[in-house]
Amino acid sequence: MSSHASVPALVPRQPGRLLTQNREMRAIGVWNWTLPAWAGRFPDGKTYNACPSAGICRDVCYARHGTYTWPTVKAKHQANLRFVLDDLSDWEEAMVAELRRRKFSGTWVRIHDSGDFFSDVYLLAWLRIIRARPETNFYAYTKEVSRFRALVEPDPPANFLWVYSFGGTQDALLDIERDRVADVFPDEESIAAAGWHSQEASDLLAVLGPRLVGIPANRIPHFLKRLSGRTFRSWQAEVDAERHAQRPRRGGLRLVHGDTPPRPSGSAGSSQTPAAKRHGRAA
Repeated sequence: MSSHASVPALVPRQPGRLLTQNREMRAIGVWNWTLPAWAGRFPDGKTYNACPSAGICRDVCYARHGTYTWPTVKAKHQANLRFVLDDLSDWEEAMVAELRRRKFSGTWVRIHDSGDFFSDVYLLAWLRIIRARPETNFYAYTKEVSRFRALVEPDPPANFLWVYSFGGTQDALLDIERDRVADVFPDEESIAAAGWHSQEASDLLAVLGPRLVGIPANRIPHFLKRLSGRTFRSWQAEVDAERHAQRPRRGGLRLVHGDTPPRPSGSAGSSQTPAAKRHGRAA
């Protein structure tokens, strides 16, 4: 007998069903497509990052707690991601085929109960899927702001809605006066006090309700302790500001408005020297 006969397969098997429902989504008739949360390692040792623009959210992510960490659940989510990474075209074909089933006509699919649009080619595949199934409605939360600005906003499918969520490394690109945005608050009272609107009654309110979406924080004690009364937006802004303050300036000189830059010794060229770049302040 081969010495490898009893060794289980290290790579997750291709999932039989792509779309599922958890208890919360079943209650409102929504189906889920799920990837692993943030970064990890497959059983065969290969690494992945399904949330490349995650910021402070990774430290208090609901999808890195509880049932999401159970071996069978984690294996299912990793199998979904591995299918995408190993054969994107087969995955796309399988997703379109599953969506042709009658039960998905006229209903909603939430793309990413956890995970995000981690690459351009993956997002473009989803856009093709969405356009191929106009009978189904799709929505998503995302922190991939620049990717959506470039690939989705110019020509969005009519049956796709999204909300940008705070707590990521691209928060500074968001404009609360224009964008549909979601922020995690300590509780319902703080959402109301800020003048935002909670999606607690139905997750669909994130894309169908008012534009400023408030999400009450999960009541996980050690997560609440880390949140420390802040919103994701304010916490991420603190982290961004600290990182900016610690970043070394480029060059040894910084010009002050009105100063005359010194002429390099022995040079007949331009007398101007580059000014240090200023970095944008996080939202």
